[in-house]
Amino acid sequence: MNYRTFLIKYAEIGLKGKNRYVFEDALVKQINRALKRCEGSFDVKRTEGRVTIDVTSEDYDFDETIAALQTVFGITGICPVVVVDKVPYAELSKEVVKYFDEVYPDKNKTFKVFARRAHKDYEMDSMELNKELGHDILEAFPELTVDVHHPEIQITVEVRNVIYIYSEILPGPGGMPLGTNGKAMLLLSGGIDSPVAGYMIAKRGVVIDAVYFHAPPYTSERAKQKVVDLAKLISKYTGPIRLHVINFTDIQLAIYEKCPHEELTIIMRRYMMKIAEDLAKANDCQALVTGESLGQVASQTIHALGVTNEVCTLPVFRPLIGFDKQDIIDISEKINTFETSILPFEDCCTIFVAKHPVTKPNLEIIKRHEESLNDNIDELYKKAIESDEVISIW
Repeated sequence: MNYRTFLIKYAEIGLKGKNRYVFEDALVKQINRALKRCEGSFDVKRTEGRVTIDVTSEDYDFDETIAALQTVFGITGICPVVVVDKVPYAELSKEVVKYFDEVYPDKNKTFKVFARRAHKDYEMDSMELNKELGHDILEAFPELTVDVHHPEIQITVEVRNVIYIYSEILPGPGGMPLGTNGKAMLLLSGGIDSPVAGYMIAKRGVVIDAVYFHAPPYTSERAKQKVVDLAKLISKYTGPIRLHVINFTDIQLAIYEKCPHEELTIIMRRYMMKIAEDLAKANDCQALVTGESLGQVASQTIHALGVTNEVCTLPVFRPLIGFDKQDIIDISEKINTFETSILPFEDCCTIFVAKHPVTKPNLEIIKRHEESLNDNIDELYKKAIESDEVISIW
């Protein structure tokens, strides 16, 4: 079957009431963005509580198109459909039988018909359409068997301004369309967790920028390139990303020289969060996003997260906070970031990690130890902010 139209299904958007059109328009915008990566041309429009995509070029790649649509947050189902005019029942029946014959050459199957009559002016209601179409299909292909509970094939017929006929719903990623829930700054490292956190927060409609803390010569250019590559991989889902690369070496060395080693990670994280927040505010972001998971490492205990949060005034979102490591790995494999994340190029956190990090840091003690940095931390902080290298990821 050479499908020329796709019917797009969504879930949460349908609950948005009077401002639902805002979310539908955002979804259309993101579908158009995704389809630019595909061969062919397309017309995307919203109509009658549905979003449809018509193929307007002679040639296109079906599999490539489906793959692109499966990166668009807000889509829950992609239905390749046959579209017919709102014809009388006798003609509709012929079209449905023709569709069944083309799509399912093997007729030793169970089936049911699921008809929805959105326009009440049609000559039959939904129940009558189910009954009559089921009868006509059985009459055309007597080897079929009806199973209304667990059919192998469900033929769906939607009667609207036109009539849609389809039997397959390919899964979308779900969530909300990008741009419907603000913008946030992701702390992106070269590990497994933070790219997944970026994916998860974007799934709720949040546009992201990202910041990576680079520590030359202790981290290599290959480590930096690894982060750029991860940003490119998640940008298929998140849209364009402005990646800020901050030279963090001098701050890390100062902390390493002047602060207790068991507190290195906590104090470094506090300065990373401060810098990330300054970048966020300068780039119209309303929140920070990290890949932390409760209890996964010493700096991610409930006590440590509380101490880290203390330096921030913006909300800090941690989409992976309740995830097991395997849960995170499963998502990273699904979005194709896992193999890049495990490449052996260390980031600045792992280079300066303490042998016995504190797991229950005391905020007042941490602040007191940070006072040892007072001689030059303001200058180092300013230098780090000025080192900002912005890489546009598309």
